[in-house]
Amino acid sequence: MRITELFEKGEFVLTAEVGPPKGVEIDHLIKDAHEFLKTRVHALNVTDNQSSVMRTGSLATCKVLKDEGLLPIFQITCRDRNRIALQSDVLSAALLGIENLLLLTGDYTTLGDHPQAKPVFDLDSVSLIHAVKCLENGYDIAGNAVDGTPPKFAKGAVVSPCSDSVDVQLAKMEAKVKAGCEYFQTQGVFEPDKFMEFMEKAKQFGVPVQLGLIIPKNVGMCRYMNANVAGVHVPDDMIKELQADKERTKSGDVGVEICARLIKECKDYAQGVHIMSLGWENRIPEILDMAGIAPIA
Repeated sequence: MRITELFEKGEFVLTAEVGPPKGVEIDHLIKDAHEFLKTRVHALNVTDNQSSVMRTGSLATCKVLKDEGLLPIFQITCRDRNRIALQSDVLSAALLGIENLLLLTGDYTTLGDHPQAKPVFDLDSVSLIHAVKCLENGYDIAGNAVDGTPPKFAKGAVVSPCSDSVDVQLAKMEAKVKAGCEYFQTQGVFEPDKFMEFMEKAKQFGVPVQLGLIIPKNVGMCRYMNANVAGVHVPDDMIKELQADKERTKSGDVGVEICARLIKECKDYAQGVHIMSLGWENRIPEILDMAGIAPIA
């Protein structure tokens, strides 16, 4: 199933993010996906060497999850592959029955565990979306015909509604839509007013947007994001909320409450929610229950 079919039906689409391990043992990932996520989210994003840290590949992990009866979203970044390899991986995804893509430019290699690695960035997210659209139309980005029936995908991308440069984000969003993007997931949102203001302007594009949430684990994590993650800002009052009860923050209770509150405040402006749990997959059902989001039928 393509995730766009759910948006077209008017579903409030719920997704979560899982990261492949730095190794080949993924039994715990599969177990968590079945136990905590299968009845609460429609699909699972599988990250592509997230934060430039080398891990098992996203495509292989997507295939394992699909074989387990789950709906994976194949994240693809432009950091590690040129246009030949990117298009090849997209065709490989189609061959394996992976129909959902999230197309990203990617983090710089200097942020990860192989800072000496050479970044590629032959394409960016917009040109990668265009390349996938070309493949769907039966030819590659160089204009060469693709054999057989062209593949079809749900093509997604990312937008940062809480960025200081809202006009720049809207321009990027428009470029991605024109290239063929069919849905968006946002960067982590901690400022609901900024999100709602952005969405009032973004609705002109007529493309569904999922509210992106990061479960805040502690004060240090929030301060790191404020200093290092573009387009993400945790307000001072939210940091004070995490500081107020260290035991409840350490247990995850405060972070869960913050996420549930953000969903309640923003859900009328979004067509779904995407939760980046960072290892706290077991808290996602609780977040959704507190936000009044029922289990998936």
